[in-house]
Amino acid sequence: MNSELHIAVLQPDIRWHNPQFNLQYIEKQISEYPKSIDLWVLPELFSTGFTMQPHEVAEPTNGATILWMQQTAAKFQTAIAGSIVIQENTDFFNRFVMVQPNGTMDYYDKKHPYTPSGEGDVYKAGTQQLCIEYKGWRIRPLICYDLRFPVWARNTDDYDVLLVVANWPKARIQAWNALLRARAIENMAYAIGVNRIGTDHHQLEYPGHSAVYDALGNEVLLLDANQEVGVVSIDKSALHHLRKKLPFLEDSDAFSLE
Repeated sequence: MNSELHIAVLQPDIRWHNPQFNLQYIEKQISEYPKSIDLWVLPELFSTGFTMQPHEVAEPTNGATILWMQQTAAKFQTAIAGSIVIQENTDFFNRFVMVQPNGTMDYYDKKHPYTPSGEGDVYKAGTQQLCIEYKGWRIRPLICYDLRFPVWARNTDDYDVLLVVANWPKARIQAWNALLRARAIENMAYAIGVNRIGTDHHQLEYPGHSAVYDALGNEVLLLDANQEVGVVSIDKSALHHLRKKLPFLEDSDAFSLE
């Protein structure tokens, strides 16, 4: 088990429906940092932008973007995580994918499609939670709108890190800041949120604010709209010491997801 996990968060200005450009840009950023990074976290739909035209950019599970993730993870000996548009038969999914350096791949389909944008009309909602084992850490992924639903994020499987990838616009960024901190506090876990920057095809502006909070809600990292990469180390020994000292999770109420 690694007590420390070294994480880089990347909040790019995503080029609309242009996976080739976006993947080249991301790989260039990864190449400029040392190989001591254990995990690179990318935003929601990092290769295309938050699109309601999945039929124009969707890939199969063995498509070019996942192949790029596998090759890049192996090349730089780091895990890579973010969400992409995946098609299975006639269904489209906003799918979180994490690829480890050894080729291990885990995925999670967004549970809560964003109703105001009509995401649920074109993407199929996921039904299963996921807890990823990586270097002795337990990581629970969420995608954007999922962050608003605390029961779905509930720490019932002893995860260490809540990892949220998003395209969260400027108009509601204070909600992002507050909810991410709240999820860390109520689940006694690190919360890592990665957003994008720039303006998308629909003229929605994204201000970054990618952040890391510890289990008490203390700010470990906060990026502004001008920063594209942030690097931070989180400490599992410190987390477990805090949980032993303050066993809040043991007093939690039971909730049903039914």
